[in-house]
Amino acid sequence: MVMKHEIGALILRVVLGITFFIHGFVKFQGGIENQAAWFSSIGLPGFLAYVVAIIELVGGFALIIGFATKIVSILIGVIMIGATVTVKLPLGFLGNGQMAGYELDVILLAMAVYLAINGSKLWSLGHLISQKDSKNTTIAA
Repeated sequence: MVMKHEIGALILRVVLGITFFIHGFVKFQGGIENQAAWFSSIGLPGFLAYVVAIIELVGGFALIIGFATKIVSILIGVIMIGATVTVKLPLGFLGNGQMAGYELDVILLAMAVYLAINGSKLWSLGHLISQKDSKNTTIAA
């Protein structure tokens, strides 16, 4: 039973990680200055574009390898709430025909919340490190 939950968490972690890694990569590839200008145009400080892009890129990679899963998931959850409230909410759940709504944002938020609460140990660098630390502590004691 526990293994099923870990396999599910692994799938959520890796898919969320890949999704955000690509989003962060594209923000830098397309010119982060353009993202900063767009943030400013919607009333947000431009520097937030850099913060979001770094969290997406580095956090996405961290999720893929299973490092700091709970912390990164909380940060991604905050980003998704921010994106939904500042940009997507007025468009409605399914969008307005020209832009997507917030349905994908809600799905990504739900994935992040699950991982923030439960974590993901299977094939996780963080779990591997904590196991080595606990073994070293037991040996030293």
